Amino acid sequence: MSRPLTPLALTVLRMLCDGPMHPYEMRQRIRDHAYDHAVKITHGALYHSVERLAATGLIETLETSREGRRPERTVYTITAAGRDAANFRLGELLARPTAEFPLFGTALAFINLLPEKEVARQLRHRAVLLEAKLAGHQTAHESLLKSGLERYKLLDHEWSIARVRAELDFARALADDLESGHVTWNDDGESARRPAMPAPHRTGPDTTEDDTTETAREAT
Repeated sequence: MSRPLTPLALTVLRMLCDGPMHPYEMRQRIRDHAYDHAVKITHGALYHSVERLAATGLIETLETSREGRRPERTVYTITAAGRDAANFRLGELLARPTAEFPLFGTALAFINLLPEKEVARQLRHRAVLLEAKLAGHQTAHESLLKSGLERYKLLDHEWSIARVRAELDFARALADDLESGHVTWNDDGESARRPAMPAPHRTGPDTTEDDTTETAREAT
């Protein structure tokens, strides 16, 4: 089974669905559409992803040109296989939850290394930062809506706002429980003993590689 498309590869295919273009133009359009807020993109990774997509037949060279002493510019176009792959991958990402490993979850797993009061203090600090982040996201979102931008183009913003709001509520509630004594850890130092948790639900090809590295990978 072939590797699933990474977020960057899917972004490249999405750009080419609008028409043939050079990788530099892709990068400019990605910035213009703020896709770089949703996908980690660097100059080198973008070119590497384009090369991999071309090698697998999902995109192909349309033309190559040179202006003066400038390097050659290759314009790419998406293939029928590329459109099919993009549509299939998008459907997977929408339908199937995948295992993710955010750093906050790591901190919560090892929370009893710190005293309860210190954890509560740190969570209050986190809540302040999240409040500011949420306010900034909401202001930007409302401004874009007022500008007449269609809502479907802002759904990733709405999702981000919902995630920040949920994390803020969780941090506040946990800090309250720690300060009131409803949550404590008097386990006599047996910090390594944790109840068994169900393994993350893994479906489809999304976990063919280590999930901790997949989110940081920038190329196909």
